[in-house]
Amino acid sequence: MDRPQRITRDHVFFPDHSFPFMVSTTEGVSPRFQRLHWHQALEINYIRSGSGYYLMNGMKIPFVEGDLVFINSNDLHRAFEGENLVMDIIMFDPSLLAIDLKYDPELMRPFREAGEHFNHIVTHDQSVSRELARLFQRMMTEYHTRDDVFMSLIRADLIRFLGLVNRYLQHTPQEAVQLTMKHRGMHVLRKVLHTMELNLGYNWTLNELAELAHLSPSRFSALFHQAVGTSPLNYLIQLRLTYAVHLLETTDMKIIGIAEECGFRNLSNFNRLFKHHIGLSPSELRERL
Repeated sequence: MDRPQRITRDHVFFPDHSFPFMVSTTEGVSPRFQRLHWHQALEINYIRSGSGYYLMNGMKIPFVEGDLVFINSNDLHRAFEGENLVMDIIMFDPSLLAIDLKYDPELMRPFREAGEHFNHIVTHDQSVSRELARLFQRMMTEYHTRDDVFMSLIRADLIRFLGLVNRYLQHTPQEAVQLTMKHRGMHVLRKVLHTMELNLGYNWTLNELAELAHLSPSRFSALFHQAVGTSPLNYLIQLRLTYAVHLLETTDMKIIGIAEECGFRNLSNFNRLFKHHIGLSPSELRERL
């Protein structure tokens, strides 16, 4: 049975392959989307309402209504909901602006240097944020209405959007050296996460996971918690439950077989953890489906 893509790079499928751009809106953050992930596509989030935070490359980035969040290709990130969170999301492939980069190679700097010379977030109280929010919403409207030449208008607004970020929001954080070290730690962590996800049924111990990273258990646990927001073994449970949801939705496997496939040796423990994290028991979820 083929497993779904998880900590390996997510593949973002654009509905129109000739125009690699799409928009969406999410309410809250479901358990399956709290997983740590990355993708080739560039992503901009507008916080329409509520609050929450991202864990991104080991940094905690809180956000509130009116903020804009930039996520670069390959940024290791995970979202958490605060209260009443609604996010508008734009995703696009860098190839969309390939011609424009010929004339302005610095256009992508807000993504390329996010966390170094640009913040990952534009807060709602910054002087340029209102204009950026207006351009963001205009791109969403054009995408949904799809009137004549909507692709050209979206590209024009996206270029202006990134140009304004370039002009007004560059900074040089004092933490530049520390951030470089964090990125090195993230590279090690990606390999461990990939191994965990390819072997969800294995009965991992903390010492074994730390050995994969060539770190002491205490150092590995600290790095992992900083990047993921929880301990390695708690996150392993979340990964297993996410895969269990996938199997419940896409197969007719018996629940006891799903529990075993996902690394749970005890059915009652699987049911208890599933109910706690997902909000429904496995049988209740399958009945809804």
